[in-house]
This record gives sequence, structure tokens and C-alpha cells, in this order.
Amino acid sequence: MSTTAEKAYRIERPVVRTTGAVFASPHSGAAYPWAFLRASVLDERSIRSSEDAFVDQLFSAAPEHGAPLIAALAPRAYIDLNRSADELDPALIRGVATVTHNPRVSSGLGVIPRVVAGGRAIYRGKITLEEAQGRIAEVWRPYHRALQREIDEARAEFGQAVLIDCHSMPHEAIDAAGSRKGNRRLPEIVLGDRFGAACSAEIMDLVESAFARAGFRVARNAPFAGAYVAQSYGRPARGQHAVQVEIDRSLYMDEARIEPAPQFDEVRARLSAVVAEIAEIGRGNTAMPLAAE
Repeated sequence: MSTTAEKAYRIERPVVRTTGAVFASPHSGAAYPWAFLRASVLDERSIRSSEDAFVDQLFSAAPEHGAPLIAALAPRAYIDLNRSADELDPALIRGVATVTHNPRVSSGLGVIPRVVAGGRAIYRGKITLEEAQGRIAEVWRPYHRALQREIDEARAEFGQAVLIDCHSMPHEAIDAAGSRKGNRRLPEIVLGDRFGAACSAEIMDLVESAFARAGFRVARNAPFAGAYVAQSYGRPARGQHAVQVEIDRSLYMDEARIEPAPQFDEVRARLSAVVAEIAEIGRGNTAMPLAAE
């Protein structure tokens, strides 16, 4: 069953909810407003470079296993749902105070991004504070209200919520991080739990094991430890766990063309097996065998 909130998100719900797991894809939105594209200096392919393209499709099995999947409709270049609503960039938005000590905002990656991947500017000049606040009201707040509602319902019905915040990472990002460390076996999946602050160790171990059993090379918290969603929703002491999942884009897509790769269906099938195991974790089943070292 699917419901849609115009401009903000869609939710794919199971016929019967059977798990406290919640899957979310805040950066896979690809509904680019025409006025936004006209205001940008980028071509249509370049403006998509920050998009976690097809990630919602990779995790589309969630409802089959009794879990909801909430996916953004608006693209990340338009508004970043993995940022706080107050991460406003004074270099982009007129009327915002010019002092900021937030490195994400300073680099152009606030809630209304100034740049896409590679530091390429989106706009010719600045936008108004009114426009920025309009995007937050129309997209950011509805998405986060819906996400919180799904988490609250999971905790009420199952005693815990396990939020899987689904993302993808450019291969060059993980390649650069591996090169700096001299690592030749690069991770294909990076799990972020804010170094234990967003998820219990037991559940994090089980989530990691699920990916490992599906044949993925997995790392934790480096180079991505989790951003706003993991920080805000991860409250393990309250039975509310959040894990950010980053997937190497080269596994499933042609990054230059922004098209699914020939192996897309095979990767999606492997991730569907992971989704099934995480759904079990959301049912309180923590007795699954750990993957071999």
C-alpha cells in the first residue's frame, strides 16, 4: 500500500506491519521542480550528481517483510533531508547571519545546498530566505513528521524501532578514503552509528552481520559515521536505534550516466536478503548467528 505527500515523500507500507524496522531513503528523490532547474547553472545530469539514485529501489523489498519504506520525492540538490532545518548557508541565502561554525554549511552542504558533488555551484547567485523557508515547510517538515510517526508506531507496537537510513556513496569517495589508509580491500557498505551513540552495540553487530552474510565488505563509521538523521533519531536508551547505510554506487549503477548497471537486479536481490534479516532484528530476534570472522 502506498501513500504520497505531494512534493515531500512517499511511503510504501506492508499489508500487515510485523516488525519495528523502518527503512528510509532521504536522498533518492528525483522530482526536480522546473523552476529550480531553470534557476540552476548546472545541466540536468550534473545537478543529479548528489542524488542517491535508485537507493529506494534497492530497498524496495521492505514492505514484503513487514516494514515501511519512506522515500523522498524532492531531490537532495533542492533540499537535504539529512540536515537540520537550521543549517542555513549565509553564502547562499539572503538574510541569514554570516557567522557559521558548521563545516557542512561552510562547504555549501547545508539544508539548502549551495553545491553538488565536486563542489560545483548550483545557482548563479543567492536565493531569498522566504524561498528557503518555503522548501523547509513544504518538504523537510512533512518528511520528518512522517519519519517520526513511523518510528513512534514501531516503538509502540514492537517495543523498539530500528531505523535504517539508506544512502549511496560515490566510488571515488570510498576509493580516496581507502588510498589514504593504504587499504586495497575497500568496503562496499559503510554503516554509521555515530560511534555507538545512535544504535546499541548488539543491534549494530546484527546489522553488520546481515550485510556480511549477503557477501558485502562492510566497514563502520569511516568515512561516514552518520549525519542529522542518525544523530537526531538514534536514541538507543529509549529503544530507538538508527543506522546510516552507505552503498558504493559502482556496485549497482553507472555513475557517469546515472543509470542502473547490468548487475542492478543481482545487488537488489542481495540487499533484499539483508532487509529480511533486519526485519527479524526489528521483531526482537537477536539470536541470529553472527557472520564468520
